[in-house]
Amino acid sequence: MLSSTDGKKGRLIVISGPSGTGKTSICNELLRRLPNAAWSVSATTRPKRANEADGESYHYVSPEEFAAMKERGAFLETAEFVGNQYGTPAAPVLKAVDQGRFVVLEIEVQGGIQVAQKLPDSIRIFVLPPTRESLMARLEGRKTETEEQLRKRLAEADGEIAAAWESGCYQHFVVNDVLEETVKEVMDIIEKEMQPV
Repeated sequence: MLSSTDGKKGRLIVISGPSGTGKTSICNELLRRLPNAAWSVSATTRPKRANEADGESYHYVSPEEFAAMKERGAFLETAEFVGNQYGTPAAPVLKAVDQGRFVVLEIEVQGGIQVAQKLPDSIRIFVLPPTRESLMARLEGRKTETEEQLRKRLAEADGEIAAAWESGCYQHFVVNDVLEETVKEVMDIIEKEMQPV
């Protein structure tokens, strides 16, 4: 059973996967179950939505501020998505890991590749849908997108899955069919990764 990493360095846990595979649900369960876990809050240039709080959902920064942070190497990874910039501030992640905490980070594949280069001892897990049809059903179930947007999302998912395999940066691939079973599988992976070599 995982206990707090007393006196030991913690670990960064990267969760990636296409939209609709249940990444956020898995992350929320990890935060609930892992001892001393922390959520990595990304910085973004996208506008804040009405239901979001600065510093909780994201750190909202101007494009100029983001560029300055990137210039001085303040990010573990950055990515552009739908015209907005996203990045993981390195300092809070490294501080929490040094304090022996588990830090949970949900990011896209391009970010996962950058993290693998900068923090090779991070635990990187890619979440797959059981089938393409089940992913389509989950995305349709959200009722937030048009038919055209759904087709685009599926094409993006195919590209992300291919990129994840080809990059070689993910040590683990899990299929999220039943959330409880998937979370147990991810917890088992983390426990194995924390064993002394």
